[in-house]
Amino acid sequence: MKDEESGNRLGSYLRARRELVSPAQAGLPPGGNRRVPGLRREEVALLAGISPDYYLRLERGRDKNPSPQVLESLARVLQLDDIERTYLLGLTAARPRAPRRRRPEHVPARVHELLAHLQIPAFVEGRAFDVLASNPMAVALSPRLRPGQNRLRSLLLDPEERAFHQDWAKATADFVAALRTTIGDDTDNPRFVELVGELALSSQRFRTLWARHDVRGLDGGTTTVHHPIVGELRLHRDKLPVDDVLLVVYYPDKDSDSDEKLRLLAALTLTGSADAAHDRPADEPRPKTP
Repeated sequence: MKDEESGNRLGSYLRARRELVSPAQAGLPPGGNRRVPGLRREEVALLAGISPDYYLRLERGRDKNPSPQVLESLARVLQLDDIERTYLLGLTAARPRAPRRRRPEHVPARVHELLAHLQIPAFVEGRAFDVLASNPMAVALSPRLRPGQNRLRSLLLDPEERAFHQDWAKATADFVAALRTTIGDDTDNPRFVELVGELALSSQRFRTLWARHDVRGLDGGTTTVHHPIVGELRLHRDKLPVDDVLLVVYYPDKDSDSDEKLRLLAALTLTGSADAAHDRPADEPRPKTP
């Protein structure tokens, strides 16, 4: 993280990405006695059609204004997808940075009303994955979706959240990559600085993923979770922008097994049974459900 702290975000990103591309992926013979993972600097330079000395200057932050053509060549060599390529192009000093005057994240009153009417898990999250508002079904799905929680912190540090996700490794990789994408060049945002600093100190998994410099969106998709009361749920996730925040909803396929289980969870939520079951110690028997 030293390069990032010193402002050499381009060099840090280039080095992280070349370490993830094997010689075979780049069409090069593996060779012997390789002391670095992935590609060597001179190999990246050769494949990109630039001099090794110039590429070294880019990685070390001595040249922060490469041309778009150079960046496009590097994106090709490093096998970046469209999101990663856009991220790379945005790291150059030549790109003007607009002054930021972001308003505090605020949940509009109409969204609170909408949450109260939705019969599926729904909540509002901020740019750093802070839960700003949620409905009872969201809390019944996971107590970590209460307002005031942070989804990434819970995912990385809460053992119950790890057990909740069927593919915890993929979930953590997706969330960390999405956080880096969201941050972009807003690196001095106090909330981002606080969250990244906290997780860097407390989570080895975060440090490993953060060092990869993966970037990707986390807008929609399908996930499978293990609920402590109703069991396995396969849910679709959609994120809908509302002003400066996102409304997140989870829902199953209609008339599916997960749909039936979510209806049962809704019934338990109305009676308060879901909250009681969540709060019960792990070794205490849970009530049987039909």
